[in-house]
Amino acid sequence: MERKLSFFLLLMIPFLAYSQKTDESAKIISLLEKESATWRAGDGKGHAECWHIQPYSRILISTATGTTIDVPPALMTNTDTKNMGNGGSSVNTNYKMSINKNNAWVSHNEVSTAKDGTKSYSYEIRILEKIKGKWKLVGQSIHVYKSE
Repeated sequence: MERKLSFFLLLMIPFLAYSQKTDESAKIISLLEKESATWRAGDGKGHAECWHIQPYSRILISTATGTTIDVPPALMTNTDTKNMGNGGSSVNTNYKMSINKNNAWVSHNEVSTAKDGTKSYSYEIRILEKIKGKWKLVGQSIHVYKSE
């Protein structure tokens, strides 16, 4: 009987690990959706809650015209709401992620729709850390492109 129980427990370990990763993935996606929504809503407080700026934090944006913007990370937690998204919506798809203990990186596609209906497209890479038990963004790279 003990042998069967031991065998069963050994079989269950991979399933438990997968379940924990799936749970962490859902938490990360929820955070990224919140970060996108709060930016567009001009919710500076809600947006800041998604971030934890570290000394090594970096935010790089490649524009569709070929320029690069190096955004000061402090702007993510101390943004003048007049400089935020001003409405619209976004849809994130094609999430791919690597979670390793308290660190994760995620890539996804984003389609943003401005209030006037104009769409913009980007590939994004997000870097996260688990701070005091909660996932927080610590860096990102956004690559805007023109849709064909």
